Amino acid sequence: MFGFIKESLKKTVEAIKSVAPKRQITFTKEEIEEILLEADVEYALVEIILNEIYQEKVTRETLRSKLLATLAYTSYKEPQFTAPFVELIVGVNGAGKTTTISKLAQRYKNEGKKVMLGAGDTFRAAAIEQLTLWAKKLDVPIIASKQGHDSSAVAYDTIDSAKARGIDHVIIDTAGRLHTQTNLANELKKIVRICDKAHPGSPHRKILIIDGTQGNSAIAQAKAFKEMIGIDGIIITKLDGTAKGGSIFSIAYALELPILYVGTGEKPENLTPFDKYEFVDGLLDALFTQEA
Repeated sequence: MFGFIKESLKKTVEAIKSVAPKRQITFTKEEIEEILLEADVEYALVEIILNEIYQEKVTRETLRSKLLATLAYTSYKEPQFTAPFVELIVGVNGAGKTTTISKLAQRYKNEGKKVMLGAGDTFRAAAIEQLTLWAKKLDVPIIASKQGHDSSAVAYDTIDSAKARGIDHVIIDTAGRLHTQTNLANELKKIVRICDKAHPGSPHRKILIIDGTQGNSAIAQAKAFKEMIGIDGIIITKLDGTAKGGSIFSIAYALELPILYVGTGEKPENLTPFDKYEFVDGLLDALFTQEA
């Protein structure tokens, strides 16, 4: 199995083995249904997958092609841009935004890029403090204000400062937002508009952070963010701590958005590019054995 698969899918594989303890050459459609549901693939998607399988005995290659088809939208093409490349990080409280920002910053630093952070979550003092601590730890500059200040102003100042200092990557945090909070939704739209004023064409990438432990329950929340501001990609966090790894199929299929990375731990380096082939094969390795 592959590195990040071993880390992020361990509990999902354990859940699968609770209903399919022995690896086999083939499974019945009924067995595949039970396996996929146990991995937290949404029921409606399971039915779609099974309806496209015509033989009663399901082989690895047959199931592999169907699972890969649900991830058809997971490829990502970076837009053309003039530096700095501005990313807006959105998601509800507790999804792991701040930790993910630190991981992205570390990744860009490892690539030799100059990074600046923007503490745009001005609703929570703790969010500003936490991101500031990460900035110090990673030795990257940060633009921050006090709790209650205008978050869009922070975004503007961050981009303006980054342009003056020749920064390559700007990562802007935002407040944790529930889609039922109209005022916060409007504030998020305002940040997007202000980013474009500060640096035309930005934010170049709006990333939604999804808590992997929520499984399929995160889909409605994600759709709301997509309708609000348009999302360019998803990062799934805490996948190593859940048996709901199969929800990635449902999330990708329902949202038609690329999954950029998965989080496989708390350390800054624990952010792995999502590869649909490695992901699918990691699951199938736990199910199928090769014919002798």
